[in-house]
Formats: sequence, structure tokens, C-alpha cells
Amino acid sequence: MKNSRIAIALAALALVAVSGVALARTSDRRQAIDIESGSAVYSTDDSRPTVLAGGVTITQGTLRITSSTAEITMRNGEAVRAVLRGGPVRMSQQLDDGTPMNSVSSTADYDMQADVVVLAGNVSVQQSRGSLNGERVTYNMRSGQVASGGAAGGGRVKMRILPKNSGTP
Repeated sequence: MKNSRIAIALAALALVAVSGVALARTSDRRQAIDIESGSAVYSTDDSRPTVLAGGVTITQGTLRITSSTAEITMRNGEAVRAVLRGGPVRMSQQLDDGTPMNSVSSTADYDMQADVVVLAGNVSVQQSRGSLNGERVTYNMRSGQVASGGAAGGGRVKMRILPKNSGTP
């Protein structure tokens, strides 16, 4: 029972990688999830969140997530929220077309009930066609909408979009 609860919670963490990328490798979701951490603390019921610490690494197919800690909140035996913090949080994954996506942030917060991922704190999302930088990036997986904002003190959102390779010099 304990192992299945942790596996469900950690599977939810892997979904965090969808943030910022609507076309993440779909076959990754059908792969096994491997998790490593220095420690894991969890309860046999939903009274306290599962906390992974001491360097967390999650891999599933081409997806790789690293952070200092991960906290998974369960309700009625289902993971409802996953929060990764520090180190910083790094995610990398291949898109369905084979190109890489990488992101770095201070935190990644995935609300599984709303299907919303929020990357916060010096966010950088890099893809082959461009980049997005800001203090906060919110990705609604149901609607596909991405919103980005600068720091509360007036920071700026920065994007760079590269031209499509037209095949001409």
C-alpha cells in the first residue's frame, strides 16, 4: 500500500514536466518512473504530505527532473498537488519532434485537480525555436494557455522566437 501511494504521488510529479510545453513526448507517460532521493517521509494516510529531500531525481522516458525537495499532497489516496523546490528545479525532456526542452526555476507547483503548473523564481524555458524568461510562468494544461509575468517589483518578461529553418542560406 505504501509503495503504491508513493508511486502514484511521484507519477504526478513527472507530469510537472508538461509545463511550458504542450507537445512534450507523449510516449514518456507510458514509461516507468524512477525516483531517487536522500530521504522520504510519508504517512500511511493522507494526514501529511509525502516529503522527498536530499536531492530528488525523477526520470520517465526522456523526462528528467531534479530538485532539492519534493512535497506531494494526497487526498483520498490520490495525489492532488506536487511542489518541487530548490537546487534549482531543473526539467528536461524531448518533444515529440525530437527537439529538446529545458526549464529552470526556483519552484514548480503542480495542482493536479486544476491541471495547472506554476513555475516561479527566475524562470527560464529553453526550446530550439526560442526561449521564455520571467519570474512566473503559469501553464493551464486543460486550455493550453501559458501566462508569464515579471517580478512583483516590475520585472520584465523576455521572449526570443527564432525563425523557422527555411532551408535557404
